[in-house]
Amino acid sequence: MSSLVLGFQEMEKTQLLLVGGKGLNLGELSKMEGMHVPEGFCVTTVGYQKAIEHNEMYHALLDRLTMLKVEQRDQIGEISRKIRQIIMEAEIPSDVVKAVTHYLSQFGDEHAYAVRSSATAEDLPHASFAGQQDTYLNIIGKEAILQHISKCWASLFTDRAVIYRMQNGFDHSQVYLSVIVQRMVFPQASGILFTADPITSNRKLLSIDASFGLGEALVSGLVSADCYKVRNGEIVDKRVATKKLAIYGRKEGGTETKQIDPDQQKTQTLTDEQILQLARIGRQIEAYFDQPQDIEWCLVDDTFYIVQSRPITTLYPIPEANDQENHVYVSVGHQQMMTDLMKPLGLSFFLLTTTSPMRKAGGRLFVDVTNHLASPVGRKMTLDALGKSDPLIKDALMTIIERGDFIKSLPDDKKEPSSGKSNNGMSSAGFQAQIENDPTIVFDLIKRSQTSIEVLKQNIQTKSGSDLFDFILEDIQQLKKILFDPQSLSLITAAMDASSWINEKMNEWLGEKNAADTLSQSVQNNITSEMGLALLDVADAIRPYPEVINYLQHVKDDNFWDELVKFDGGQETQDAIYAFLNKYGMRCSGEIDITRTRWREKPITLVPMILGNIKNFEPNASHRKFEQGRQEALKKEQELLDRLKQLPDGEQKAKETKRMIDFIRNFIGYREYPKYGMINRYFVYKQALLKEAEQLEQANVIHEKEDIYYLTFEELHEVVRTKKLDYQIISKRKDEYKLYEKLTPPRVITSDGEIIAGEYKRENLPAEAIVGLPVSSGVIEGRARVILNMKDADLEDGDILVTTFTDPSWTPLFVSIKGLVTEVGGLMTHGAVIAREYGLPAVVGVDNATKLIKDGQRIRVHGTEGYIEIL
Repeated sequence: MSSLVLGFQEMEKTQLLLVGGKGLNLGELSKMEGMHVPEGFCVTTVGYQKAIEHNEMYHALLDRLTMLKVEQRDQIGEISRKIRQIIMEAEIPSDVVKAVTHYLSQFGDEHAYAVRSSATAEDLPHASFAGQQDTYLNIIGKEAILQHISKCWASLFTDRAVIYRMQNGFDHSQVYLSVIVQRMVFPQASGILFTADPITSNRKLLSIDASFGLGEALVSGLVSADCYKVRNGEIVDKRVATKKLAIYGRKEGGTETKQIDPDQQKTQTLTDEQILQLARIGRQIEAYFDQPQDIEWCLVDDTFYIVQSRPITTLYPIPEANDQENHVYVSVGHQQMMTDLMKPLGLSFFLLTTTSPMRKAGGRLFVDVTNHLASPVGRKMTLDALGKSDPLIKDALMTIIERGDFIKSLPDDKKEPSSGKSNNGMSSAGFQAQIENDPTIVFDLIKRSQTSIEVLKQNIQTKSGSDLFDFILEDIQQLKKILFDPQSLSLITAAMDASSWINEKMNEWLGEKNAADTLSQSVQNNITSEMGLALLDVADAIRPYPEVINYLQHVKDDNFWDELVKFDGGQETQDAIYAFLNKYGMRCSGEIDITRTRWREKPITLVPMILGNIKNFEPNASHRKFEQGRQEALKKEQELLDRLKQLPDGEQKAKETKRMIDFIRNFIGYREYPKYGMINRYFVYKQALLKEAEQLEQANVIHEKEDIYYLTFEELHEVVRTKKLDYQIISKRKDEYKLYEKLTPPRVITSDGEIIAGEYKRENLPAEAIVGLPVSSGVIEGRARVILNMKDADLEDGDILVTTFTDPSWTPLFVSIKGLVTEVGGLMTHGAVIAREYGLPAVVGVDNATKLIKDGQRIRVHGTEGYIEIL
């Protein structure tokens, strides 16, 4: 057995680098009992390397290709074409020719073969590379087969394959190609079988596409295929397509496209019996590979042949459960306005802080709401709470509930667990406590939180090693007490309920929509909106010093801090930024993940925002902005009360309304504070843990400090205690992180892996409207700035910010914009609260907003009605 060519039966599981992903899977399939796989062999990557290893021109061109970026399409195309030509013209090494000849004589030279590429970076668990290299069908004769082996090698450098590798971070020089030579079968029908539904990701629903002739017609998009769905051994859906064409093999080699007989065009490609037989084969293959598979099959004289099976790489992982029961999971990221993935240390801190039943999946957190939905009381509370924060989640949950068979209902006497208990994964519903309408309550709560953080900062300094971990665990109990303090929660709920009451009653009594939005402008004690205004004050401190401004416009790294003081105004600038960081430096984008880099750790992050403020605003803008919002709110209050007094029973209505307005003005700003307190504490913990990481690095237990981010809190404790670490854990988690980064978390997912998307139910909207949730009133037109990363924000006054989500770190940008559109969010999530307070029309929860709206387009945002028009 030479390493140049291997028969399917001769391959070992460890030989990915020799035979590539496709070849390896065929080798495995052909060893499965009772599985029909057309016989064949693989020309290994060793043959490919031998053909090119001494070709200097090839290596020179490859070096040039490596220097290019994805955007340089023309140059990529030019160099790739030259490389393909070199490979096509290179002589196949004689020992490769000899080995191929030997295997062909074993299987029969006279037969037709399929010649297919199998790259070493293909059909991997995290990157499918599907369709990136070429396949040639019905090739007859040794010379033709050898020629097509060269063609397959060259297809490693098609433009699409080169660009795909660049986008996925694969090094061209480390990806090799093996070539599969497999006996052709000439099927009546063929197609693709997914063991998990590719549309909904449901792992219990198997999906089959089938058409007449060779599968090439289906893969290339030449024909529509029948589609059959099978669940638990039963056909649950059948769509029979009109199939006008099919591709068949020709006697003399190659393929041809033929018209299908008109009476056959609308017939079912597979019988019901064949569909169920194929489904059983699919489940068998899935069980063998232990993950959902995308399988290519052919039907020849009532026998199913399997010609390929690869993992489906696009499925979102299912949150782990310890039982076989049905579960429904809701994304925490959509509640917390942070759908990016978190590192393991970040996940474990959030899990330590929450009181909800949370599960991990794909580097994100999900709340298991199954028990909440099982009882009538819990269901109503959960749907009300989630409906306010994200109507799409509510709609998705309604879809599951309406099916009636997924969630077991609890009998009425069985109390739904933790019902009504608020937590930071799910918002609380209906805290109707009678609260004094007194703003000093807020000052007391803030003071209590600040004092406890000062005590923490003092006490943690003396802790290290195992003591530090015990101390942090103890302090997290203190943090939970503050986060879930009944008085604090009832204040927030009272303000939210007052907002809902005002919106409802003003609409009913005065025909005025979303009145609470204007009344929420410039309230007191909102730590997050104050932060945006404070950065305007920093700009004021720097504005008089042109030398400093010029210097800041050109700084590239964090050492800018030390150089600042050399300039006129440098000390004043440093003092102003430092004062800001003292209060807000623990914030950053994605701040609920403790591993994210804080502003305090990377102050340069703030520089573009400060420069933007200097460019876009006059001095003293923070005071003017706040005062303008306050006056608008007071004017709206007066106007509403005057109009109410004209109504029957007007004095009473005005009195009730005034009480509710006071609730909003006194308490709605406090809603942002508990999270600020939590992030403050997280930063204190983080600094202490990084000191431990420095010691681990010095002791060579870890390679770099940031490695600790890939361990959970418990694992890190163990490493600090034992000074031992199996480094493979870190490497594996880093690979997983890269894989999860590409995934978009669903709002709602079930234990079957099914992703349920909610819909907005609206009538009378313009035909082209992009629909979302109205969270801050008003209509505004302007230039859309689609910004996915805060550091890329270059805003002009009057721009409309379009992004995936905003958390408090984005607030400084809100002072420069005129409107807001986000993909994630609800009525009471961060972006909505701050937009109302700054008086910005805003629409949130807009699916795919950053793809539907292009950067620079003029758009109109209807903040009152909840939709966007592209002008």
